[in-house]
Amino acid sequence: MPARERKKLTDAAIARLRPRAREYTVWDRNLAGFGVRVRPTGGKSYVLLEETGGRTKRVSLGPVSTRNIQEARRACHERRARPEPVETPEPAPPVPLFREFVEGAWKKAHFDRYKLSSRKKVQLLLARRLLPAFGNQPLDRIASAKVRRWFDIWSGTAPGGANKGLQLFRQIMNFAIACGHVEKNPAESIRPNRRPKLTRFLSREEIARLHRVLDMQTGEGNHWQADIIRLLLLTGCRKGEIVALRWAAIQANGLVLADSKTGPRRVPLNAHARRILERQMRGESPFVFPSPRDPSRTRDGELTLWYRVRREAGIEDVRLHDLRHTFASQAVMSGIPVPVVSRMLGHSSVRMTLRYAHLGDREIEEAAEKVGQAIAAIMEFEPALPTGDRSRPNSSKFCPETS
Repeated sequence: MPARERKKLTDAAIARLRPRAREYTVWDRNLAGFGVRVRPTGGKSYVLLEETGGRTKRVSLGPVSTRNIQEARRACHERRARPEPVETPEPAPPVPLFREFVEGAWKKAHFDRYKLSSRKKVQLLLARRLLPAFGNQPLDRIASAKVRRWFDIWSGTAPGGANKGLQLFRQIMNFAIACGHVEKNPAESIRPNRRPKLTRFLSREEIARLHRVLDMQTGEGNHWQADIIRLLLLTGCRKGEIVALRWAAIQANGLVLADSKTGPRRVPLNAHARRILERQMRGESPFVFPSPRDPSRTRDGELTLWYRVRREAGIEDVRLHDLRHTFASQAVMSGIPVPVVSRMLGHSSVRMTLRYAHLGDREIEEAAEKVGQAIAAIMEFEPALPTGDRSRPNSSKFCPETS
């Protein structure tokens, strides 16, 4: 049979059409694009070819059993006289501004889930850096070149802060991709600044010098800063955990911190740390170190005394956070297992603790000396020779004699 079988369609002619192994269509010779489709099951239906958007598609006009040929031709003419309206897609909603997105969808999905301490840091980054630079731009109009310039300028004065800002910006834009506002993160090709590995911690002599300098700080307002510095060294806590310490957190079994960086945790207190806490003046304030102007708040977390005492102690390269490193290192050198030290520091994994568990040069030298003595003792040991072998090496020398 030809690919396009044509004949004059009448009700009688349609009735004579018989099913075949495959479906086929007989087209009307008098009305172009109008025909009858016959299925292998014997079912018959009227069909019509339509041009839509430059493409031809086949439209069914219903089974032959529901109308005769004249009614089908009339339906065909009516359909062609009133073509179906072309559906136009609804315009996409406008892409929100960076500021609108941060204060709306991103805030609800991410910011509101942050801990209170983390929110304060993020708010500062947003208010001081991200919103002034990108706040009034639509998300899909933020160019990679502008993000790179913004990052490079900030990196010139504060490379560490620029890294944190870049990390936050990337997280916001990745969420914008998930929401369908942008297709590509404009910061994905920007590499953060390389930061030196900070492995500084205090030796025994430096701890002693720091202690003597702290004892000499008798000026007004210095004693509470000195006590905070001592507590940081004696407990391994983070600065914020001690500065914002509440009296209710001091329990018989140590400090019970409800809002530490990794969640609630308990910090054991040694006798020296307890004595420092016991000598603090307890008033109506819930805080151990309250603000003198407003007891309902903590003191300013900026410990200006630290910069003076570290200079006087000859440890100007030591950061306040390095006192936490020192606590971990001294704990490991005292024989405390690393998993226990990890619990004491409130780390989420032992792997993080291993970064803090450093050993000093003197401790390494002492260990090398002990190993050397042990090996030398083995080398100088004189085992009994087998019977008959009376030759004996010179045990007092490790090198053969020279003539």
